[in-house]
Amino acid sequence: MALIRFIKSLFVRHRIFYAIAGIAVIYFISNWFHFLFPIANLLCLALAVLFFIDCLVLFRASKQIIAKRLLPEKFSNSDLNELTVSIQNNYPFDVTVSVIDEIPIQFQKRDFEKTFQIPRKSIKEYIYNLRPVERGEYIFGHLHIYVSTPIGIIKRRYRFEKDQMVKVYPSFIQMKKYSFLALDNRLTLYGMKKIRRIGHTMEFEQIKDYVIGDDVRTINWKATAKRANLMVNQFQDEKSQPIYTIIDASRTMKMPFNGLTLLDYAINSTLAFSNIALKKKDKVGLLAFAENIKNHVPASSKKTHLNTILEVLYNIDTKFLDSDFGTLYTQIKRKVTQRSLLLLYTNFEHISSLERQLIYLKALSRKHVLVVIFFQNTELDELLTNKADSLETVYHKTIAQKTDYDKKIMVKTLAKYGIQTILTKPEDLTINTINKYLEIKARGLI
Repeated sequence: MALIRFIKSLFVRHRIFYAIAGIAVIYFISNWFHFLFPIANLLCLALAVLFFIDCLVLFRASKQIIAKRLLPEKFSNSDLNELTVSIQNNYPFDVTVSVIDEIPIQFQKRDFEKTFQIPRKSIKEYIYNLRPVERGEYIFGHLHIYVSTPIGIIKRRYRFEKDQMVKVYPSFIQMKKYSFLALDNRLTLYGMKKIRRIGHTMEFEQIKDYVIGDDVRTINWKATAKRANLMVNQFQDEKSQPIYTIIDASRTMKMPFNGLTLLDYAINSTLAFSNIALKKKDKVGLLAFAENIKNHVPASSKKTHLNTILEVLYNIDTKFLDSDFGTLYTQIKRKVTQRSLLLLYTNFEHISSLERQLIYLKALSRKHVLVVIFFQNTELDELLTNKADSLETVYHKTIAQKTDYDKKIMVKTLAKYGIQTILTKPEDLTINTINKYLEIKARGLI
């Protein structure tokens, strides 16, 4: 068994083949120059001795290399996630190390290798990043460490950390990013918050002294008369309003952009938006549907509700069948009895597909504030901007212009029936959704 383990962990480096090839050339030339023959014999002996010494030094003791892969508790979908490989060198000399990590099959990356040197009796950490584009469980295979001495004839393989698993959740990195900006009220500094407050549709909070810049329309004249000093009413955003994010998990959401499906864009956006709404003290619910209702989370404002939403979003599964808006309407009519804000993540590529569902959308908008969120096809941008220099490109550009025009007609059609819309690029989905939410709150539509 020990011999088998030795053979399996022994690898020769390229330089030994170069050395053998060089000695073979010297043997060949020695047919004409006989004095080279003993030199070739000496070189053969020296190579054999070096090979033996290299083996003895590398294999004389076990656990001379200790390595581990440090994984985060979970990965954030569509974001760069940092991993660390820690390698401890217990050899009494410097070694050259090649690291080959068996990355999960979802990444389809088979050329991972990193080579560096580690001083004697020291620890080296190597950091790299992975960007997943699918939710689910990711299994890491072996962590292979190939070690060679300064002689560099052979390598010894060490293997560690087999079958480590990490789950890929919706983008909590994106959620934290937008949470910080919104709570700090600094979206305007980044050019991201484009809304303005309209009127006063917020709940009364307190009466305070007037300071320069306060709206004179909020002056409380009774309090002013009592205090003999200008006093104004201070308001706060209305709280505990029910908000539901509705995710269409049908085949229309299977289209990929930058490796991520529209469904996962919607899931990432839902998590970030839900965090914002909960911090604004609103009630947040979730509903996912396709050919039937897949997930339903009642609206709540509990502190632990975000974790519930995160787990449900992680487990959303679909076969990408056609969506049934009739079933969606029936479920909302039965389960959502209070007037609510409904954010519907879906996609319409043709006006005819919108017209088929329009009857249900109009019915939902009569009782609730409905926002239909669908996507621009950014893959057509290049066709729209490039000059058509052949008959084929003329056809392609015409179709792209027709598709782009249809999207704008869809927005006007929905607006005609009082339905709010967001037509957005996939990468701008989250911030546009947050802006629409803040705008609706400011206008007091719910």
